[in-house]
Amino acid sequence: MRILITGANGQLGCDLQRALESHELILMDLPTFDLIKSSCEEQVASAQPDVVIHAAAYTDVDGAEHQPDLAMAVNAQGTEWVAQGAARAKARLIYISTDYVFDGLKRTPYLESDLLNPLNVYGKSKLEGERRVLDLSPDSLVVRTSWLYGAHGKNFVKTMIRLAMEQPDLRVVADQRGCPTNAVDLAQALAQMLRVDIRGIVHAAGTGDCTWYELASAIVSAMGRQTPVHPITTAEAGRRAARPSYSVLANCVLKQSGIILPYWRDSLIQFVKSAAASTAE
Repeated sequence: MRILITGANGQLGCDLQRALESHELILMDLPTFDLIKSSCEEQVASAQPDVVIHAAAYTDVDGAEHQPDLAMAVNAQGTEWVAQGAARAKARLIYISTDYVFDGLKRTPYLESDLLNPLNVYGKSKLEGERRVLDLSPDSLVVRTSWLYGAHGKNFVKTMIRLAMEQPDLRVVADQRGCPTNAVDLAQALAQMLRVDIRGIVHAAGTGDCTWYELASAIVSAMGRQTPVHPITTAEAGRRAARPSYSVLANCVLKQSGIILPYWRDSLIQFVKSAAASTAE
């Protein structure tokens, strides 16, 4: 199978390369593949893939508040060009989206069919990307994930590992709850999705949920350190972009296909131990 991966050198893209190594991969990323240029449509179409996994995105949540036009250009218009290119190639399109399409007012896990109401520019741009994908190709698949971390790129888990070794204590938000997701687990789940006929929207996040404070505490514990972790409020954190206080995803549709992501704490412990070992080498 010929699989085109956008954002191939990113956090998810790198793990997708390993999860899909038995396939013929077409890897696209900056600087030669740029979602703010209409030429990306022709690049996708001319590659003649069987599947396009669109993982490239503008992901700086706070930065999007400063650069709303750029976030929309990449995540909405750029996604539309990718979708048009996939349609021209008659390729199946899988679009990676986010839990930030929800407003966090629920207190039970979000279903794929729940009301969408993003609180920030990033969430709005990703939601517009979802809409354009499904409008252009109803057979496409939108995969919403959350709190993604992995060995590549910047993420919360890697930041906490570094800070736990550098600072005497940590102050972490305790009033936002979601599902930490290991990029390896998501990549493997996406590989499984290629083998089944799923269309529309699915949620694919780590099983279980926690707050950022609980996640940071689990990271420190897995490191075997005694660094104190102090809970703070979202207001005290002073971030520019509003974030949902509750964005736990229920992977209902995915489970119906027999695809289940691991429990978040189990994956986290494995990741932290591996990261610690790499740091020690």
